[in-house]
Amino acid sequence: MTAHPPTAKSGPRSASLNAGRRARSLELLGERPRVDLLVVGGGVTGAGIALDAASRGLSVVLAERHDLAHGTSRWSSKLVHGGLRYLASGEVGVAYESARERGVLMGRTAPHLVRALPMVLPLHEDVSRLQAVLTRAGFLAGDALRLSAKVGAGSLPPSRRIPAALTLALAPALDPTGLRGGQLSYDGQLVDDARLVVALARTAAAHGAHILTRCSAVELTGDAALLRDELTGDTVELSARCVLNATGVWADRLVPGVRLRPSRGTHVVLPAELLGNPRVAVTVPVPGETNRFVFALPQPDGRVYAGLTDEPLDAPVPEVPEAPEPDIAFLLGTLSRVLTVKLRREDVIGAFAGLRPLLDTGTGRSADLSRRHAVLTSPSGVITAVGGKLTTYRAMAEEAVDAGLARAGLRAGPCRTRTLPLVGAGPVERTAGLPARLVARYGSEAPAVLAEAAGDAALLDPVAAHITGAELRFAVRHEGALDEGDLLDRRTRIGLVSADRERALPAAREALAAAVA
Repeated sequence: MTAHPPTAKSGPRSASLNAGRRARSLELLGERPRVDLLVVGGGVTGAGIALDAASRGLSVVLAERHDLAHGTSRWSSKLVHGGLRYLASGEVGVAYESARERGVLMGRTAPHLVRALPMVLPLHEDVSRLQAVLTRAGFLAGDALRLSAKVGAGSLPPSRRIPAALTLALAPALDPTGLRGGQLSYDGQLVDDARLVVALARTAAAHGAHILTRCSAVELTGDAALLRDELTGDTVELSARCVLNATGVWADRLVPGVRLRPSRGTHVVLPAELLGNPRVAVTVPVPGETNRFVFALPQPDGRVYAGLTDEPLDAPVPEVPEAPEPDIAFLLGTLSRVLTVKLRREDVIGAFAGLRPLLDTGTGRSADLSRRHAVLTSPSGVITAVGGKLTTYRAMAEEAVDAGLARAGLRAGPCRTRTLPLVGAGPVERTAGLPARLVARYGSEAPAVLAEAAGDAALLDPVAAHITGAELRFAVRHEGALDEGDLLDRRTRIGLVSADRERALPAAREALAAAVA
């Protein structure tokens, strides 16, 4: 193997991301503009790739033109699911991979961010007895997948049929008319999908990766890139042994040969009390479809996310997709079919839509396209990781790094991410006196978040949606938040409800000012 010039090996070995660390990384890269691996894209795939590579001992730069989880990775259903839908479609490999990766997240790498979510499919009159038998068989197959993926019943209990009385107790807003009972199953639910991305990026930073938000790739080849600091306009000509494109639905902008068919998934945000403060997620079959459902997913902040659609995007890819009114009407109508309350447009307090980066196979509806991921190499040598889904990000990242190592002739250690805990995954010390909500969101970092208040009780009061000023300060000092949007729309989800966002803006500005001071 030929010798190469020294690389910008790493910044400080800390998991903290902030404006100062970003500036130091850019300065170091200006002095030594060469790394082993450049990752373009700061969603779950890009952050997963950066962690995989950095934990193998490679020098890594992650460049994201906006913020971590700015794109698709913050618009999911917040589920880490076992892939029952894919099993029903005959994609056994995708279903097994989903179940296995769900087990990795829940059992080893991010148990503080993922927990078991009970889900009920109510058996009303429009669910025939044959359909009930088929769905029960599907849940049993899901249980078998869970066992084959070595996920114990302690993490995800087995599915079972439950009587109508218990079904109504778990989801009080369900219509009791003709209710025969329910199918109770369990899946994984993320506290927040954007928090998972931030945890991946911070863990990668702790292994020496340079995490550069507000830094776009202007030009890209298989071994070089022109990066532009979007805050200053300065550029860096970076040389890399391998370049990986992980920009999701925008992948074809950097590598024109990539063929995608983005699919839009829309959710609405509803007050939990409107649905009787359900203790379970409610699964509603879409009429006329065999393996499509609408979910009403309770959140820890007193809200319910109802979704999702699966519609082709017949327009240029926007920076931030909007939830169309027909999608919202479809979700409200489908969910209302099983409720005592008929949901109205004015009940919706927020809405969001995300775009799935599906590979274009040239046939079929977007709803029927495979969720398999692909790792592609362009004629210029750029490796693109695309497709897949949030649950299986780690497997896609491992495959992408392996491909990069092979192409560049690089030597590195084996993949470690199946057992590598993310920041916050360790045991929580001094649990006495810690707010349970902080432990649920930050894991072992909860004491550090609490310490941001520095004795100021006002910083522990909620500013909106149960989020405190201390959390906003922690996001600026340790989670790489650079502006109000980072704080309100990604480090927290306050921005999903416009009224909450307006109420929290002063606290966000104070947190940013305090960090500068």
